[in-house]
Amino acid sequence: MPDNILLVEDEEALRMTVGDRLRKEGYAVDYADNGDEGLTKACQLPFDLILLDVMLPGRSGLEVCEAVRQAGLITPILMLTALGRTADKVAGLRIGADDYLTKPFAMQELVARVEALLRRAPNRPSAAGVTHQFGSVSVDVRGTVATRDGARVALSAREFQLLRYFLERPGATLSREELLTQVWGYSGKMFTRTVDVHVASLRQKLETEPKHPRFLLTIQGLGYKFQP
Repeated sequence: MPDNILLVEDEEALRMTVGDRLRKEGYAVDYADNGDEGLTKACQLPFDLILLDVMLPGRSGLEVCEAVRQAGLITPILMLTALGRTADKVAGLRIGADDYLTKPFAMQELVARVEALLRRAPNRPSAAGVTHQFGSVSVDVRGTVATRDGARVALSAREFQLLRYFLERPGATLSREELLTQVWGYSGKMFTRTVDVHVASLRQKLETEPKHPRFLLTIQGLGYKFQP
């Protein structure tokens, strides 16, 4: 069955152009032209990926993203942001977006980002039922569920995949470039800020003292390390 994508975009011409291209790539595409409709569909229908514009009528894309994560959904979210809106990009990543793409964008890049997100989406069943435990945190890999002190932690798809990558390599120093390649599917140094934001978000959600982390450590000049 084809992967199902929800495209939330109020600009009709772009919505149709992107939708047509994704269908040609073999995806099933549903649409919403405002934030309220987008949130309703995202929470009520099964999607493998959400493409979410930031500037929308009704709820903004950032509000939709936050509400989707608060609802406990781990569906990957790719934010579409206006040129130069760095604050929107960082805000989106902090509240649970998995990636962002700046408008105007090349359709080939959009397709590549979509493929990378779907290829690494952790909401698909894992072959092994593995549970990792550190401190008061428990991570069920097969169930894609993380808990802290017994309460479920709302993680985005990308946050969960990044956490899993760390957990499977305890004690190893991982460079930002390696994380971008293995978790995001990208190469190059231009997206290293994305890694930093996601690690910071994991610390906020999982560490007792995020500014003085015990488990997700920064190795100055080299990258990050999970220390169980």
